[in-house]
Amino acid sequence: MTSVWRAEPHEAETVGRLLVGFRNHYGRDWPSDNAMLAVVERLIEQPDVEYLLASVDADSPPVGVCQLRFRLSVWTAAPDCWLEDLFVEQSARGHGVGAALVEAALERARERGCRRVELDTNEDNAVALSLYHRFGFSERYKGEPGRDLFLGLRLT
Repeated sequence: MTSVWRAEPHEAETVGRLLVGFRNHYGRDWPSDNAMLAVVERLIEQPDVEYLLASVDADSPPVGVCQLRFRLSVWTAAPDCWLEDLFVEQSARGHGVGAALVEAALERARERGCRRVELDTNEDNAVALSLYHRFGFSERYKGEPGRDLFLGLRLT
C-alpha cells in the first residue's frame, strides 16, 4: 500500500533528488543539482511550503514528490493551495503513487482551510491530465465559458 508523508527538513536531500529526477525527465540540466537542493533546503523550512513524499509501501524508499505552496487569496477570502510540482519515478508509475500524492495534497489543503487547489500541466501530458481530471480538476473550474489558462513570462 502506498505510503505518503509530509517531508521533514532532514529529508531535503531526498526531495531534491526527486526534483532533480523531474528536471531530468524534461531533458533539462539547469538548475544544477546543488542549486535545486539549496532551494529545497530553504523552502522546506518555510510555513507556506510543504513537500509530500511517497513510496510504494512503508518499507520502500521514496519514489514520488509533491510540492505545495499556500497563499492567502482575496478572491476566496481563504488560503489557496498551489500544487506546484508532482513527480513519480518511472519505475513506480502505474502503482497509484501519483494518485496517493494528489489525494494527500487535497487533504493537506483542506486541513489548512484552503478553498481551492490550482496547478498547471502541459496539455500534451495525457497521463497527468487524466489523473487530475479523476480528482475533479478542470480547465473550466472558475465557471467562465472559456478555458482557464496559465500564462508565464521568463525574465532574464
